[in-house]
Amino acid sequence: MSPSKSTRSSRLREEPRLTANTQLSLTARVVDRLDKIPAAAWDACAGTDNPFISHAFLNALEISGSVGRGTGWLPQHIVLEDDAGELLGAVPLYVKGHSQGEYVFDHGWAEAYERAGGRYYPKLQVAVPFSPVPGPRLLVKPGSDDAVMRSALIGALTSTAEKSGLSSLHITFCTGEEAAELVEHGYLHRLGCQYHWANAGYSSFDDFLGTLSSRKRKAIRKERASVAGIDIRALAGDDLKPEHWDAFFEFYMDTGSRKWGRPYLTRAFFEAIHATMREKIVLVMAFRDGTPIAGALNLRGTDALYGRNWGCVEDVPNLHFECCYYQAIDYAIAHGLQRVEAGAQGEHKIQRGYLPVETHSAHWIADTNFRDAVADYLDLERRVMRNEMQELGTLSPFRRVEND
Repeated sequence: MSPSKSTRSSRLREEPRLTANTQLSLTARVVDRLDKIPAAAWDACAGTDNPFISHAFLNALEISGSVGRGTGWLPQHIVLEDDAGELLGAVPLYVKGHSQGEYVFDHGWAEAYERAGGRYYPKLQVAVPFSPVPGPRLLVKPGSDDAVMRSALIGALTSTAEKSGLSSLHITFCTGEEAAELVEHGYLHRLGCQYHWANAGYSSFDDFLGTLSSRKRKAIRKERASVAGIDIRALAGDDLKPEHWDAFFEFYMDTGSRKWGRPYLTRAFFEAIHATMREKIVLVMAFRDGTPIAGALNLRGTDALYGRNWGCVEDVPNLHFECCYYQAIDYAIAHGLQRVEAGAQGEHKIQRGYLPVETHSAHWIADTNFRDAVADYLDLERRVMRNEMQELGTLSPFRRVEND
């Protein structure tokens, strides 16, 4: 494998005009700040199902300094417009100076490419920063021909990557449908795994427990009973106050500093989402004698609750499970949500009712030799991943009628 050399830039030329390859008259351009795009226009493409791709969430990352110059996440969003300037499609795109905060790990690719004499960073990344939440990445306004528009967005992405001279383009946690379309355009498919809880029409947490094997049911009841002396509240909307965010940010900084060295999100980020989207926030807070000691941040979509950040300043056995998993299930049942997505990794989630599901990403590699090597690796990885998921499925805590 011998990578080719090319001139690279960490920043795309601001708002270059690209030609979209469709029968429609469309223009794609790169925008370096989301606040240059009206929120209503972006959200008309993003929809309301998934809060992480909303203008409010992505813009909060930018205006808070959580992403931007000096962070390794430089916004370079692609927008697709018709001749009248109406926004018909969009993609959240960043120039990345590292591989942190992505949750689809390509550090090994970077090391291999640079050992062969290439320069892996900077690269291009289509993602929601610091959020391993699956969802659409090719955002299309309803009423358009979805297939045509997604094809135009993929063409604009590929053209941008080719003209940038950068090593690669990575579209992480996209939908399975998007991954299949991207493969048709020459992208490489990577398979991942997360653990989600599904609501089978449960009327209560006990109703859910009734579907588990007796041993798992008893274990969960024991875990929940062990934190009975802690006051735990799910705060949402106007129940959220500045003092709750002050406490949660302390938890986040303390736990984040121990887990990965430097937490990604600034205090201003939490202020921003409180101001613009607190109706979509569910903040689970734990109090001992009136003093907050732990918290778990969730965002609510149309039919799902998404667990994101956890932090604590007191080590209480099983409190993490209660705040992050069981309280989320309680909330989903009470509010008729169809699932809880509890974030990346963690086989321990299976015994608590969160079962393995596939996640998807797609990758464009500039250097053909390197691309072939990555393609071979991904072919093997997909086979291994599917076998592992099949084995993990056998660990399901749900009871089998014939032997329970």
